[in-house]
Amino acid sequence: MDLAATSALLRLLSDPTRVRLLALLEREELTVAELSAILRLAQPRVSTHLAKLKEADLVRDRRAGVSSYYRYNGELDAREMALLHALRENVDDAILRDDERRLPALLAKRARAEGWADTVAGDMERHYSPGRTWEALARGMMQLVETGDVLDIASGDGVLAELLAPRARSITCIDASERVVAAAQRRLHTFTNVEVRVGDMHALDSANARYDLVLLMHALTYSKRPGQVIAEAARVLRRGGRLLAATLGRHAHRTAVEPFEHRNLGFTIDELHAHAGKAGLEVISCERLTRERRAPHFEVLSLLARKT
Repeated sequence: MDLAATSALLRLLSDPTRVRLLALLEREELTVAELSAILRLAQPRVSTHLAKLKEADLVRDRRAGVSSYYRYNGELDAREMALLHALRENVDDAILRDDERRLPALLAKRARAEGWADTVAGDMERHYSPGRTWEALARGMMQLVETGDVLDIASGDGVLAELLAPRARSITCIDASERVVAAAQRRLHTFTNVEVRVGDMHALDSANARYDLVLLMHALTYSKRPGQVIAEAARVLRRGGRLLAATLGRHAHRTAVEPFEHRNLGFTIDELHAHAGKAGLEVISCERLTRERRAPHFEVLSLLARKT
């Protein structure tokens, strides 16, 4: 942030009401009427402050029926996020604590007045309800998948293989860590169609044209030679077999990934496309899958390619 942007943000936050609004909206999506009830301020005054916060992109809104729900923008620039975090962590005030205490009662009142689905319509993926988790969704959707013979490269402790095993003819999991492989073997020991072993993704010990599907799920950031990894994956694919890779998009947050021992800072779509082409694969799709809501907002790219 330059000096002008920093000064503008500090001016915006110089009003206590806006700080109170941000504190509440970090916790829950709320309407103007609900915010007015918690803050005990007139709705026009709340609306005026929300408009300024929205103009600065600190909050966003969505329509649900006749209501507009406001929420904190979790996709801010990392520097803005750091400044707001520093403010939040160093402010302790009785007014903010009172606001926080009034929030649960208001949410309970909302739940009695509306159905849960109505209150989160248009934004359901951000909200929990009993049993409605990403794991449950993934396990349910796996029933639609037929994979044949699968190679899971850098398979970790086997969580993906556990999902795929009931629908696959066979799965071979390889990972460079003996300890991780041992954990995967414990997780997967009940599946007779799964083999887990130590292996090097740069030099696979599998025969040519062995697999129908090769998975590289967040494996490429652990390689200084990603092109060689993709070439090896292509070598062991059968004709018509597919490679599915997911990896971080190119970023500049070296310190954030150092604890995870990443060997590179991600990829561009063009780089993934080029690696697949050099390996003799036909690219079916290469695109951005997601952008994380939390700073530093890592992007995840996917590559789906076929051996012709």
